[in-house]
Amino acid sequence: MSLILASFSSFSSLRSAEPDWTQVRERLASGVLRWAGDVEGGAPFQVRDPRDPNRVIGFEVDLADALAATISRRMDAPLVAEFVQYEWVSLTLGLQKGDFDVIMSGFEISEQNRAGARFSRPYYIYAQQLAVRHDDRRIHSLSDCRDKLVGTMAGTAAERLLDREGIANMAFDGQVEPYLDLELGRLDAVLLDAPIVTYYAATNPKLKLVGRRIGHGSYGVAARPGDQELVAAIDEALGELIASGKLAKILRRWHLWNIDQAALARQPDRLAELKGLGFDPGGRPLDDGQFKTTDMVDVHIIASSAQLWTFGQYAPLLLRAAGMTVLITLSSMAVAVVVGLIVAICRLYGPTATRWLALVYVEFFRGIPLLLLLFFLYYALPEILPGGLGRLSALATAVIGFGLNYAAYEAEVYRGAILSVPTRQWDAARALGMTDALAFRRVIFPQAFRTALGPMTNDFVALFKDTSLVSVIAIHDLTKEYLILSRSSLKFVELGLLTAAIYLAMSVPLGYLSRYLERKWGPR
Repeated sequence: MSLILASFSSFSSLRSAEPDWTQVRERLASGVLRWAGDVEGGAPFQVRDPRDPNRVIGFEVDLADALAATISRRMDAPLVAEFVQYEWVSLTLGLQKGDFDVIMSGFEISEQNRAGARFSRPYYIYAQQLAVRHDDRRIHSLSDCRDKLVGTMAGTAAERLLDREGIANMAFDGQVEPYLDLELGRLDAVLLDAPIVTYYAATNPKLKLVGRRIGHGSYGVAARPGDQELVAAIDEALGELIASGKLAKILRRWHLWNIDQAALARQPDRLAELKGLGFDPGGRPLDDGQFKTTDMVDVHIIASSAQLWTFGQYAPLLLRAAGMTVLITLSSMAVAVVVGLIVAICRLYGPTATRWLALVYVEFFRGIPLLLLLFFLYYALPEILPGGLGRLSALATAVIGFGLNYAAYEAEVYRGAILSVPTRQWDAARALGMTDALAFRRVIFPQAFRTALGPMTNDFVALFKDTSLVSVIAIHDLTKEYLILSRSSLKFVELGLLTAAIYLAMSVPLGYLSRYLERKWGPR
């Protein structure tokens, strides 16, 4: 315990400047503190409620509500906390872009994260815990993993610890998959933060915990570097929650309180904060009977979701997310069809310079990854264009990005279809006195469109599936909803089959429509 307290001695020696509540009130004039996290990450940070999958719960949800209530009272103005669903790997980018006010998603106070954010004082002290299969007799601590493969999460302190120790590791995007692969024997062990272990490993009879907790660190509320007054207000609110015992109550409710949390207390209110956290002046736990919490969260919350969620509860959520997928697909395809036709015509009939520009467009957008294009439009473009001209909404970014990308493919489809029309059709049209423009509109393009219809349908179906990429720019589509629900309940098969059925219901009719139009407009 003394080593942990020494490791975080800097926290106890620092005191944030008193916030200017006038500036804080102006900063939060909307009456909403927008905080971001990723429900896909899961318990105990943010997770769907087993009793109502429409609701997001978690220890950070409770903490955000408590912070908002405390700040509201201090600045004498109404304030509520609003959760913003955001892809975990894009949280820092979203913070810098201004999509929300702060990050609270098990966000580690580390040198890497400090580079792009200003942190509050810590609200939780974490450590890493090793888990292995229940019948494994080879591994008793991290030192036994030198010749083993260990799973972890990408971009976390656990991954950096494994790299420093020279231990082969496999980093996942989520916290569920490492334990699934461990069960299946694809990994020898998994190293993750203890809060995650509490809900995903300690409750799994196929796994067991080995060794002591190692690699202590802390979670903090991250704001933009220039938001010093907001951070000062959050620090003051956290101090009040700690001294009053409200933070300890939240941690106990979510099975997260342990002896490490004594390191949260700091000067000049160290004694009061230690008592609020449940420790005596020496950092020793007080009688646990004084801190009983009656509304404890079920530590088997994931299993509860699997048991309680019915088709009638999660199907509407998937269908609602499918609506966003349909909207993006239809809008993007409309852009692709129009732009693609213009590019094809420019490449076939434009002046030399225009033809070269059209060729460059096609090769450029076909050659760059779609994910890179979305990232550039959403995060980089606002930095390039002055005056906020590049600040596109997430939906506008998706429509423009997919539209420009697929227009390159549609341009080649149209070009090939137009070239497939026999040249004698042009001669016949001219013989009837038609201009080239009229001949193209009345004779050439209708025939070319029938030829292009099949490839266009294929692109349309492909676009339906490619929309799954939009979650990286904070759009909640069908695939993202599936990932959140499945990782919150481990009902991968049941939810996966329903999601696949929805995708098929959206895409299969397009094939029938295409074949119907081909028959209707084809030669008789």
